[in-house]
Amino acid sequence: MALLEVRDLRTRIRLRKGEVRAVDGVSFSLEQGKTLGIVGESGSGKTMMGMSILGLLPQGGYIAGGEILFDGVNLAGLSRRELQDVRGGKIGVVFQDPMTSLNPCMTIGDQITDVVRRHLGYSKDKAIERALEVLSLVGMPNPRERLESYPHQLSGGLRQRVMIAIALSCDPKLVILDEPTTALDVTIQAQILELLEDLKAKLGMAMLLITHDMGVIAGRADDVIVMYAGEIVEHADAAELFASTYHPYTEALLASIPPLTGDAPERLYSIPGIPPDLTGDLVGCRFAPRCHYAQERCRVEKPPYTTPEGYLHPFACFYPVGAPERVPISLERRTGQRTVTDRPVLLEFDHVSKEYPVTKGAVVQRKIGTVKAVSDVSFTVYEGETFGLVGESGCGKSTTGQMVVGLEQPAAGDIRFAGRSIVNERGYVREVRRELQLMFQDPFASLDPRMRVKEILEEPLDIHKIGTKAERVERIASLLQEVGLAPAAMERYPHEFSGGQRQRIGLARALALSPRLIVADEPVSALDVSIRSQVLNLMKDLQAQHNLTYIVISHDLSVVRYLADRIGVMYLGKLVEVGSGDDIFESAKHPYTHMLLEAVPEPDPEVERTKERSLVRGELPSAMTPPPGCRFHTRCAYAQDICRTEEPPMRDFGGVHHAACHFPLSVRPREAAAPR
Repeated sequence: MALLEVRDLRTRIRLRKGEVRAVDGVSFSLEQGKTLGIVGESGSGKTMMGMSILGLLPQGGYIAGGEILFDGVNLAGLSRRELQDVRGGKIGVVFQDPMTSLNPCMTIGDQITDVVRRHLGYSKDKAIERALEVLSLVGMPNPRERLESYPHQLSGGLRQRVMIAIALSCDPKLVILDEPTTALDVTIQAQILELLEDLKAKLGMAMLLITHDMGVIAGRADDVIVMYAGEIVEHADAAELFASTYHPYTEALLASIPPLTGDAPERLYSIPGIPPDLTGDLVGCRFAPRCHYAQERCRVEKPPYTTPEGYLHPFACFYPVGAPERVPISLERRTGQRTVTDRPVLLEFDHVSKEYPVTKGAVVQRKIGTVKAVSDVSFTVYEGETFGLVGESGCGKSTTGQMVVGLEQPAAGDIRFAGRSIVNERGYVREVRRELQLMFQDPFASLDPRMRVKEILEEPLDIHKIGTKAERVERIASLLQEVGLAPAAMERYPHEFSGGQRQRIGLARALALSPRLIVADEPVSALDVSIRSQVLNLMKDLQAQHNLTYIVISHDLSVVRYLADRIGVMYLGKLVEVGSGDDIFESAKHPYTHMLLEAVPEPDPEVERTKERSLVRGELPSAMTPPPGCRFHTRCAYAQDICRTEEPPMRDFGGVHHAACHFPLSVRPREAAAPR
């Protein structure tokens, strides 16, 4: 008997005008000890389905039909009070953003003990014992000390461990994970996913894993459901789904992912259009308007969700992948790396360092230390190239980008743009400011919500006294068209756009002054895979049109692999390896680079099963007191005595490839020998 069985679930959300069919006729089952993955774009209904199970629907939401049988009980028929007894007790939940899910006014210990006392009836002392037990279970360092910590005092990875501890505190039979690793670095993500896998095996619980990351699904799910517009369009065993994809939407999701290995594509596949409006009457296949292979039948007739003869699993499509009427998606691959070192040097970092004082005291502030954000970093960026900076949060890559555009000033060293210092010649800093622009990670937070798009794009033109009023309006309309938005968008506010559209507005603002170099700080980290491919393709198109130079900052190595000509790997304020895409991804020399590559989830179950999980160790040390010698030695599987006392010099490995390691890897990363 299945632990969870959903039968013809229909969830609606009442609006002022009509109803949203958020979940429309979904059925599936989940057995004890298994993991079911649910994938799809934002708006596909995957999160709403998880919230329907928990009874946590938004205002106006209700279950219009169907059953949710959990351990033999229909949750859809329970009262609000009865559902509260189930949530947290029998069903745990891990939300996407632990910082907004945890109470900032309560200590970690209080948040765990509250759940335990509410559902298990424990005394205060016994609840504290249970809190220590679950914190130890999820690998929390110094769990007794962490009981008195507040959420803001923990890193993102530790906060997510707290969320998991709360979810597990009452020994639930089912845990629902809603995008549990989206906001985390790849190394912390790998640790969290490995932790969840171990806990599932120890506790025998079932997991419902909701995500848009096909790589996470490939390595962790037993079965996979692909959702689109509130419906299931394909359902299969994980290995089977990736080996035998039938639905065009599943194929499109996989084709939109930048590959980590092999030749990168000239362009990523981008799913055209947007998901349908679920408030209206939907006729035919809901994916037909975005499907390259749709025929007239698809637009007027709804395909049945079934397993046709000769196929291995159910799907809903008249013309599946592999059918005679279909031609699979084919991507043109790049042949070799671009040569950029024969171009003029546009930007030079010359032994640059940046430190921030750490103070203490409510009234009289006294300095108690310094955060060494960037330490003695040197690199060059050539005109027209894309230079990628990768590393975990706290490695200094964003600080480096902010120093490029003048938002931060280095404490030591020099930064030269087009051959002239932008640190020592203050007049030139102002003169060159329009040549250097920043594209922020979160477009919603960086766009003024009180200003229309026209005002947002006009502001830099006004500050630099460029053009008449009419010429500025013409320039704004041209910018919007360049980034794929209609000129009419200039009269709308940021909140009226989707995440992908807001990122296009951010790119338009960066282009407003016709810069030579743009620093893109995590430009697509918050976007779905399909929207991400659109923005990445747009960035490449604009680079070709305007001869732009990019510095792309990201912890997503697949994005950097697609965009960058050369890549710099940073760790705890140090640049530890620099090379071409082939150098970094095919013959990395530094163990940290190897660790980053092994931590990236890939949409291939076979690859995920054979990865060296043991290489992902610990969290980033404090930047206030970085380790002596090689800063990575505390987490390195290959460290020896010299690594703990002597800082390794940057060594030349041919061409543009350099790495700072006493014992560089001598083989391809995937074939790396056992730790020495």
